[in-house]
Amino acid sequence: MKEIANFEYDLAALPEMASLVIELLKQRNIVLFIGEVGAGKTTLIKEICSQLQVSDEVSSPTYALVNDYESSLGPIYHMDLYRLNSAKEFFEAGIMEYLESGSICFIEWPDLLLPFIEPFEYLQIELGHLEGRRRMMIKG
Repeated sequence: MKEIANFEYDLAALPEMASLVIELLKQRNIVLFIGEVGAGKTTLIKEICSQLQVSDEVSSPTYALVNDYESSLGPIYHMDLYRLNSAKEFFEAGIMEYLESGSICFIEWPDLLLPFIEPFEYLQIELGHLEGRRRMMIKG
């Protein structure tokens, strides 16, 4: 994967970061969000969904595994794979069907997915903490 963008930003710039991701969705509908707990994965997804006119409450689907929202670009599937422990659980949860749907898929904690993602075009967003700021690197 090649680096597309690399930013340091504060929360005031969150709408601008979300707009950039939305622009990139025109090329790839699957987005992997990578970062430690509290790095801003769900916060960024909430802002993206807000800009895409999602009217539902956007929250981390840690226990549901998948939340679905209706947006101005069609369905969005927001996944949190943190609780999955094996590839078997990944397949039993039907995650491949979401990826194959052609709809937007936002995936937090995608580690189990990585061996199966190669056939798909996707973006990878790595988020991190800096002193009083955040870091975002986009690869595609």
